[in-house]
Formats: sequence, structure tokens, C-alpha cells
Amino acid sequence: MYAIIETGGKQYRVSPGDEIRVERLDGEVGDAVAFDKIVAVSSDEGPLQAGGDTATTISATIASQGRGEKIDILKFKRRKMYRRRSGHRQAYTQVKINSIGDERDTAPPQAAITTEQDLESGIDEAEAEADLDTDQMPSEEAQN
Repeated sequence: MYAIIETGGKQYRVSPGDEIRVERLDGEVGDAVAFDKIVAVSSDEGPLQAGGDTATTISATIASQGRGEKIDILKFKRRKMYRRRSGHRQAYTQVKINSIGDERDTAPPQAAITTEQDLESGIDEAEAEADLDTDQMPSEEAQN
């Protein structure tokens, strides 16, 4: 099983037990992290699920925080005595993937929600919606 996640503007292919370096995340070493932006998920028995079909989250823990190797930046223009030198070290977070496939908490669709009063009085959902539709529609006599 593997998944493709997006974090820090980059996409990563992860499996349970992998350790990856991502752009710096807030948190201390040992904190739990959940990646919600999932591009695709592939399970062993099913096909690849991509886009909005994925209803999973990926849980991970922060293994370490650090900074990468130094990158030297040199600017030089000949005959002008122009020389600039600077460097950059990118901050990163080392993350260990714990599990893939925890179900997200999803609320039921709005049409399926009924109140207790409707259930007690025996009003069917279709009848309740029909009553609302007729109340909102103007009569033909009012239009003429």
C-alpha cells in the first residue's frame, strides 16, 4: 500500500514505515502529524484511487528537525569589481509515516438529516420536502 501526499508545494510517494524529508512543519520531535491533502492512494487489493475519491488520512510522527546542506550563491560581473557571496540552508522536517488509511470523519449529507419531531409525527422526508417546495412556489393565479 502506498499513497501520494502533497505538503510544502511538493508531492511525495509514501508507504507505512517510510521516513521522508519535507518542508519545515511546526511541532516538536515526537509530535503526531496528519496529512490530509492526499493526491492518490493505492491499496494491495484495489485500484488506484485519485482525486476526491480518497477518504483517508496519513498519520506520521516527527522524527527530527534540521537544516540542509549549505548552498553557495555567487554573483560576479567582470571588470566592474562586483562580487557578492551568500549562502542558504533550507529548513526541513524528517517525518516517519505510521499508517495509511484511517477513515476521515464525514458528516452525513444534509438531505439525510431529519429532526426528532419529524420522526415522532411520522412525516416522511419526501413529504416534508414536497411541502417546502409547494410553499415556495407562487400560484398561477398570482402570476396572471
